[in-house]
Amino acid sequence: MADRPFRFGIVAGLAAAGPTWAETARRAENLGYATLLVPDTLWTLSPWVALGAAAAGTSTLRLGTFVLNAPLRTPAAVAHETMSLDLVSGGRFELGLGAGRHGAEAEAARLGLRWGTPGERVDQLAETIRTVKETLAKSAADAAAGQARGPVLRAVQQPGPPIMVAGAGRRLLTLAAREADIVALGVPPTGTEYDLATKVGELRDVAGDRFDRLEIAYNLAAVGDELPGWLAGQLGADPAELVRSGSAAILRGTSTEVADALRRRRDALGISYITVNGAFMDQLAPVVEALAGR
Repeated sequence: MADRPFRFGIVAGLAAAGPTWAETARRAENLGYATLLVPDTLWTLSPWVALGAAAAGTSTLRLGTFVLNAPLRTPAAVAHETMSLDLVSGGRFELGLGAGRHGAEAEAARLGLRWGTPGERVDQLAETIRTVKETLAKSAADAAAGQARGPVLRAVQQPGPPIMVAGAGRRLLTLAAREADIVALGVPPTGTEYDLATKVGELRDVAGDRFDRLEIAYNLAAVGDELPGWLAGQLGADPAELVRSGSAAILRGTSTEVADALRRRRDALGISYITVNGAFMDQLAPVVEALAGR
C-alpha cells in the first residue's frame, strides 16, 4: 500500500474577482499541488467555469470536480462537459462524482430538479459513469474511423479522464470500487482514525482484487495549530472540540509531525491522495514539498 506516491490537492471555489481566482490556481501549481478541485454548490463558483478559467492560467496543475452531484445534471451533459474540459485543459481534467452531498436537496429544489431517494441517486450516478465512459469511447472510435465531418470533440486522455467517486455507504463504495480510478472516502470531520480505518476496510472488502488499483483520497478540513473561527460554521462543529475528540480531518503540529501522520496513514491504510481546504494551502505547503511524488 505504501508504494503509491503521495498526491496533494486543494479544494476551493470562491474568489472576490477573476484575477484572484486565477492567482489561486497559479499559486497552487507553484506550491507543488497536483490538483485544484472545485465543489459543486450554488454558493461557490460553477465548477465548469472555474476549472476552465484555471486551465487557461496554468500548465501542469490538474483540475477536478469535488464532486459533481449526479442528480443535478443529466448523464449526457456530464459527458459533454467532461470531454470539453479535458480538451481545453490539454488532458488535465479529473471527473469527481457523487450521489449527492448532505444539504443539496434544497439546491435541487432551487434548480427545479427532483432529488430522489438515496437508491435512485446511486442509480443515477451509475448511469452517469456508464454514459461518460460510453460517450468517450464512441468519440474516440469516431475520430479513429474518420466518420465525422471535420474535427471531432474528443478527450485528450484516453480512454478518458480519471474518475473519482466519493462515498460512504456500502452500495456507493461498491460502485466506486468497480468503476472508479480514485475513491474519496466519505468520512465526516467528526470521524476518528478508527472511523477512517473502518471505511478503508469496507472499501477493501467490496473491492477485492481491485483494491490495489484504486487511489484512495481523503480530505483534510484544516491543518495547523491556528484554527479560524469561521471553520465552525463550515464544519458544523467547534474545531477545538473536534480536535479533542480525535478528528482525523484536522492535523495539528509542526510540518514534520503532519508529514509523519500522513506517512503512517498511507502505510496502514493506503491513503495517498490528500486534499485540503484551500484556506490552508500555505499551511500544508511544506508537507507537500516534503512528500509529493514520494
